[in-house]
Amino acid sequence: MGRALELAAAAAAAGEIPVGAVVTDAAGTPRGEGRNLREATADPTAHAEIVALRAAAASLGSWNLEGCTLVVTLEPCLMCAGAILQARVGRVVFGAWDEKAGAAGSVYDVLRDRRLPVRAEVVAGVREAEAQALLRTFFDARR
Repeated sequence: MGRALELAAAAAAAGEIPVGAVVTDAAGTPRGEGRNLREATADPTAHAEIVALRAAAASLGSWNLEGCTLVVTLEPCLMCAGAILQARVGRVVFGAWDEKAGAAGSVYDVLRDRRLPVRAEVVAGVREAEAQALLRTFFDARR
């Protein structure tokens, strides 16, 4: 989570919503990382999770990230939760809850939905206060 928080801080410094993500393999080795890049790339899909998933898939040479863990500073949204399941990521660890758009237990629980053919383990609230502080500082400066 430390590296994800660093990436989130870098996103904020670049004028992006401060979210950072890291994908590790089963041994805990980082395989991909990302931060929000929507503003920089004018790409609505350039969320930190998507950027990290793409980097991990390229690193591993496969879209199938089974056995991998995604660590992200903010609860994934619906789009990211769908991508996580499509990539077969087995575990998601996140910091702050997203009470407006979260899809890992707050608004929706897509990652653990038993109606779907794949699911992911969810670990929530890891270094939550730090992740929330980054978001709060970012949005307070824009109000």
